[in-house]
Amino acid sequence: MVSTNGHAPGNGRRLGVLLAIFEFPMLNVGLREVIDAEPDMVVIGEVPDRESMRETVQASPADVVITECVPYDRSGCTSFQQIEMIRGIKPALKILALECRCSSEQFSLALKAGADGFLTREAQASDFVTALRSISRGETYVSPAIVTRMVNTYVLKSPQGTLEDPYESLSDREREVMLLAAVGHTNREIARTLHLSEQTVHNYRATVMEKLGFHDRVELLKFAIRRGIIDVADL
Repeated sequence: MVSTNGHAPGNGRRLGVLLAIFEFPMLNVGLREVIDAEPDMVVIGEVPDRESMRETVQASPADVVITECVPYDRSGCTSFQQIEMIRGIKPALKILALECRCSSEQFSLALKAGADGFLTREAQASDFVTALRSISRGETYVSPAIVTRMVNTYVLKSPQGTLEDPYESLSDREREVMLLAAVGHTNREIARTLHLSEQTVHNYRATVMEKLGFHDRVELLKFAIRRGIIDVADL
């Protein structure tokens, strides 16, 4: 196993982990015990509070930071902004995100924001160790429960024997955002139209793209036309 800076633990270099958990502070105690018990990794510090995140990350020699997804506030799920901020400060720093009380699609949004791994609240001590080693090798790691959820949603057939229609999995609000995005509206324009924050629209839009399996607006537009949601004559 090789750490993010290329030094193997066998040569005396241990994977340095920074803890940035504020919603469930007792996790820091348990994670420190679990991580420090491993011969190839060690906790090298904790971020004292959210306000100190930028300064602490900049000064830390850590290879990996563990942070949790925090609950929604008026501007959306702030964990994603936090992940984007960490990624912007130190592009090479690995990020392991922990599930909390955000949307059911938070794992995909966290990865889109720049996280390298994602664990659910049911994660065991061994899952943390496996995840840390995986992302330190440059791999993306998600909890097995997430993989099962993805298979059930996107791969398995319905009882009628037909593949599930991903459009049917969209909420009414997600469909509104999809329609406006497909015809070229920006997040700011959609936010103004639907009376939402731009961050919330960003989250909805990312969820829609994830559920439908698309990567850009052109794919979204073609899909909407095929479905008859948008009439070419109205464009």
